[in-house]
Amino acid sequence: MVWFWIATTIPVVLLALGGLLGGLWAVAALIYMGGLIHVMDRLVQGAAAKTGQDGEFPSGMRLSLVLGVVHFPLIILAVLALAGTTGISLGAKICCFMAFGLFFGQVSNANAHELIHKAARFPRRLGKWVYISLLFGHHSSAHPKVHHIWVATDKDPNSPRDGENFYQFWPRAWIGSFKAGWQAENAMRQRAGARKSLLHPYVLYVGGAALCIALAARLAGVNGVLAYVALASYGSMQLLLSDYVQHYGLHRRMRENGKPEPVGPEHSWNAPQLYTSALMLNAPRHSDHHMVPTRDYPSLQLNKATMPTLPQSLPLMAILALWPRQWRRVMDPRVEKLKVAKLRASQQ
Repeated sequence: MVWFWIATTIPVVLLALGGLLGGLWAVAALIYMGGLIHVMDRLVQGAAAKTGQDGEFPSGMRLSLVLGVVHFPLIILAVLALAGTTGISLGAKICCFMAFGLFFGQVSNANAHELIHKAARFPRRLGKWVYISLLFGHHSSAHPKVHHIWVATDKDPNSPRDGENFYQFWPRAWIGSFKAGWQAENAMRQRAGARKSLLHPYVLYVGGAALCIALAARLAGVNGVLAYVALASYGSMQLLLSDYVQHYGLHRRMRENGKPEPVGPEHSWNAPQLYTSALMLNAPRHSDHHMVPTRDYPSLQLNKATMPTLPQSLPLMAILALWPRQWRRVMDPRVEKLKVAKLRASQQ
């Protein structure tokens, strides 16, 4: 559990100091989120933790709750710093925007994802509000009620289509997941009948987003709103990049009854790097998460023999996805190799 605490709490301290004081603290925050984590992947690649029956580490709920609560003062500080309220320099603002954006995209998103899968009410609500604060509240509905059901099929807006680059995927996935989550919630409410809640979740998502924008305006005026929307957009784009990378080229076979085959280890890309995985609360161990969505993140398993593995860490592959030609050059041969292997296995 120590790696999760180290990887995620160091940037919290650096970002807080960078937003308040600027200068080298802002630079240090950016260096950590943009470079040092990749160096650490190589330095600790041989580190191994003792594996027990419940996985490599004990439950990570305490860290998830801490990160969920800390997210809100951090995003307020980020808005204030970028709007000029804390008095930091232009250079520090640029560093802070990049560093805070990377943190919200890679840590806050991953942690909110962990929280909305919990059975307890408070963690789920906390994760939902983290997504709302990033203007992506509908993900709280679309992810468990659409993505996990239809992942790696054309019915899932957050699974990329064949030949689709990220710039084609991004708007389709954002709009499609908003609509699909809405439809899933409506269908559930219709089935619930008289027992359905009076408040539609999308009222909370849209109303909460409007409330957050109003709070940014109250704190720092027009500059605050611009800073807030830019940060939230940056954060949500990274979530969609993760979806794109982790499901690129992988498809579930549709059966004669119109339903897809069960989700297996071969339907998600994974990354084994220890430090960036710790930073993202094991989100790169994606196959196991889809097979057992309720499994606590410290217990997620990675079997390289059965689970497709990315050539680099998830953050580095997300950067590569921004250059479609290079992305296809690296990933398409790997996708084709997996397809051939699956075809041969089905013929045996």
